[in-house]
Amino acid sequence: MTGHSHDHGPSASASVAEARSHRRRLAIAFSITSTVLVVEVVGAIWTGSLALLVDAAHMLTDAGGLLLALVASVLTMRAPTARRTWGLRRAEVLAALAQAAVLLAVGVYVVVEAVQRLFDPPEIPSTELLVFGVIGLLANIASIAVLASARSANLNLRAAFLEVVNDALGSVAVIVAAIVISTTGWGGADAIAALFVGFLIIPRTVRLLREALDVLLESTPRGLDLDAVRDHLLGVDLVRGVHDLHASQIATGLPVLTAHVVVDDECFHDGHVPRILDALQECVAGHFEVNIEHSTFQLEPPSHAEHEAGVHA
Repeated sequence: MTGHSHDHGPSASASVAEARSHRRRLAIAFSITSTVLVVEVVGAIWTGSLALLVDAAHMLTDAGGLLLALVASVLTMRAPTARRTWGLRRAEVLAALAQAAVLLAVGVYVVVEAVQRLFDPPEIPSTELLVFGVIGLLANIASIAVLASARSANLNLRAAFLEVVNDALGSVAVIVAAIVISTTGWGGADAIAALFVGFLIIPRTVRLLREALDVLLESTPRGLDLDAVRDHLLGVDLVRGVHDLHASQIATGLPVLTAHVVVDDECFHDGHVPRILDALQECVAGHFEVNIEHSTFQLEPPSHAEHEAGVHA
């Protein structure tokens, strides 16, 4: 026998109106980023600056990532079907994974190229570099303002916000490099700025990559202690054992849990089963840091273990 909550709607953590608002924010940020990308590419070619080229490359990944995020935000609103029972909720995780992978590649390239340029810095026109750096910074500030209030809604929006914040810091590095080159004439400042951008990209990207992979690998949601969950389930009246306990995350804000729960034979005849199911669901929905609103429990008598192909902890 199974029990579960019945909220299978397209979003467990945000209303449809909020989801539409998130799409609008992503669309605005994508428009701003795409426009400035063209400007920065022109600036990188004009000045020959690695820092500006890196910022343009980062801006390119921002534009691509925001486009992925925008598409994913539409796909996640698709209704569940018999073929895809969770709809396309996991699209936001796939988009975040793609963004993180591209950003990681860019970060590694930046570090390698910048180290090479430190030993042979080219001549960089500081005034033009400063102008393009300021343009990039202003654009990123605008995108940050658009995405800031929604950045915690899901992995998808978090990835998008992370990209524009990193890019804003990259623009600051370009501006600082332009000022140093203008006042000291040292072209190596451009490579230092590029290294700074690279070191901004890599650690945060690795963290995002790990979180996206945790979802795809169906790892236990962060903040949920399965041993504590098992102990709490065992504390429910008439529960004699818990096995095959699994918890994973379909997408941001949608953790799920399944378990086989052993109860006495008499419970299936004396009307206790519905009460036990209610108690189990209340247990996982309100007693832990991660509240699990979608849970499935298989209630079984002690003798049922003899008929199972394999029993897991």
